[in-house]
Amino acid sequence: MINSIRSVRRAKGLTLEEVGQRCDPPTTAQTIGRLETGTRNLSLGWMNRIAAALGVDAAELVQLPQDTQLTITAHLGTDGAIAPTRVEQALTARPGEDMIAVRVTSSIGDYRAGDEIWCRRIEGDWASALNRDLLVPRPAGRFFFARLLNVDGEKLHLLPLGAGQRQQVVSNPPWAAVAVRLIRSL
Repeated sequence: MINSIRSVRRAKGLTLEEVGQRCDPPTTAQTIGRLETGTRNLSLGWMNRIAAALGVDAAELVQLPQDTQLTITAHLGTDGAIAPTRVEQALTARPGEDMIAVRVTSSIGDYRAGDEIWCRRIEGDWASALNRDLLVPRPAGRFFFARLLNVDGEKLHLLPLGAGQRQQVVSNPPWAAVAVRLIRSL
């Protein structure tokens, strides 16, 4: 069993101190850090306290060896889609092998900050993704996330999210990923 407290805490944008203060009764940031790293035993009682502090089910704080984790491939914000600066895992994942995830960091288009968009990788079958949102890789670790408007041979005509954006054309991308699932916490 692998402890996932740190990835859940980071995905929620909380510090160790904030989680400690949200526990009932409150505890120290040092204790939360020790539980995250495994230097202190994670009992069922602690797991339930921390899960309540994070607003998740206790089952989301552990990963069994057979569980598949979905890695966040891009962060989507008003500046577009960019690669994360560190490896991040989606909060709850039971994806297929060809799935990737995008975390929305600021509201844009129909998406809200905190949303996770699961995308299925496709290669060459662009027409199947018409009028759907796509993540398309660009040079230097950047990405383009936009609605696919038209396919002209190997050219994809894409409309970026947000008001007043202009259509962009991407030629012959090595792959793209079509949005298939929106994960939104309520």
